Amino acid sequence: MTTKQPPPLMKKHSQTDLVSRLKTRKILGVGGEDDDGEVHRSKISQVLGNEIKFAVREPLGLRVWQFVSAIIFSGVAIMALTFPDQLYDAVFDEESVNSKTPIRLYGGALLSISLIMWNALYTSEKVIIRWTLLTEACYFGIQFLVTTITLVETGQASLGAALLLFSRVLFVCISIYYYYQVGRRPKKL
Repeated sequence: MTTKQPPPLMKKHSQTDLVSRLKTRKILGVGGEDDDGEVHRSKISQVLGNEIKFAVREPLGLRVWQFVSAIIFSGVAIMALTFPDQLYDAVFDEESVNSKTPIRLYGGALLSISLIMWNALYTSEKVIIRWTLLTEACYFGIQFLVTTITLVETGQASLGAALLLFSRVLFVCISIYYYYQVGRRPKKL
């Protein structure tokens, strides 16, 4: 008895059948543009979202500025904590300070802010980066006002104070520039 061999199976090559693929993608709802103008390649990416949309396009030099400002905050904080007399003398050209406690408290506050700056250096979240830049701008702006008022009240002007005031204005401008650059919406291509 001979058994008949079944005919060879004919596979449908749906991968190469363009019409079949387009119909399948249309049923799944992928391949076309959504409301944001994005083309999703799969249903999973459509449901989960595209992570590129949430990534921050960092302006050129942002991380360098964050690093420099973290070093500045840390350096001044350590100097205020360890050598309060020298820090005060560098700005106001006076020999002695009535009390070292306010300058050391200032150093402790700066050290706390510097820890925030160091942690912001390693994040990619847009909100955290913007808040730290705003914190820097506010700090430098307030320091500029307080130093200016103190110099006017005492009637003293020194090269150290002038350099400090100039640097604070420069740092406020840089921080505000990056604050607005990080907050900008990316241009659609």
